[in-house]
Order: sequence, then C-alpha cells, then structure tokens
Amino acid sequence: MILQASIYISLVLFGISILLFLYRVIKGYFIADRVLALDCIGIALVSIAALISMLQNTPVFVDVLLIIGLLAFIGTVSYARFEEKGKVIVRDRTKS
Repeated sequence: MILQASIYISLVLFGISILLFLYRVIKGYFIADRVLALDCIGIALVSIAALISMLQNTPVFVDVLLIIGLLAFIGTVSYARFEEKGKVIVRDRTKS
C-alpha cells in the first residue's frame, strides 16, 4: 500500500516536472537549454513508463523504455555533434 502511494506521488511529480521542462523548451534562452530540457523530458518519460510498469506488475513497458531512452540519447548526441562540427552528418569525401 505504501509502495503504491509512493508510485502515484512519483507519477504526479514527474508529470509536473514534464510541464516545467516544456516551459523551458518554449522559453529557453539558448538552444542548449531547449535541447537539455528535451533530454530531461525523455528521461522523465522513461521514469513514468517504469513506474507504470511497476504499478501494473508487468514487464511489457521495457521495450518502450529502451526506445524512448535511445531516442533521447540520439537527440542529445546529434546536438552535441552539431555544436562541435556545425553539421550532424559529416562525410569525408577525400578518402577512397
């Protein structure tokens, strides 16, 4: 009973945090703030899916957790590469 109550409280807190991160995505001063907020939204979504999986006592959401985590990671790496090189995909055509 205490575990279920703490899961429900955690779900509400993660929902509030997603709303605050959405505000940061919309009103972020720099593009890095917006990308960081999107990454945090991805992490919060993974946490929500894990909590729902615990609440329903089923491992069905594990695939969803992996996909959301990978998409958040790919987005962050793409932005980091864009900041470093100026392009997301860099092709070196001098090599044969």
